Order: sequence, then structure tokens, then C-alpha cells
Amino acid sequence: MAYFMISVDDPETNKEFAESLDSDFPLLSNPTKEVAEAYGVVTAERALPFRWTYIIGGDGKILKIDKEVNPSAAGQDLVADLQELGVN
Repeated sequence: MAYFMISVDDPETNKEFAESLDSDFPLLSNPTKEVAEAYGVVTAERALPFRWTYIIGGDGKILKIDKEVNPSAAGQDLVADLQELGVN
């Protein structure tokens, strides 16, 4: 299993943010917003991305999208979703 975050901020901003949190997972940069647009988190009407969590299976299929992410409970919610989906 792999997990990471994607941000539309530039790499230097993301590096500083990840270091400030002592992040133990990758924080990828997408300043062109191409990936964010492909996943629908950035639209013509909304330039700032939605904070959504995608769970993607090993076959590349989206298993679940959490569109109501609570930053303070996101880790616990993700674990619960993975257990519910039977993802190890």
C-alpha cells in the first residue's frame, strides 16, 4: 500500500510544509493543476482545490472518494474506510 498527498502548491512550499509536520509520506506538487483537474478537485468555477481523499485499488480503480474530509480526523477516517473496504 502507498499513500501520499498532492497539492497544487510549488515544490518548495510543499517541502517546507511537509518538514513542518515531520511528514513520513510523500507530498507531491501539481502547480499546473492538471492532476487536480483530472480528479475534479479543481474546476473552472473553483480554483482552490477541494480537500478530498481518494482510495484507489491496486488495479487503478477508485474504490472510494471521501468528499467530506475533516483534517483533524482524516487519518482515523482513512483507517476506518480501508478496513470497511478490506484493504490491507
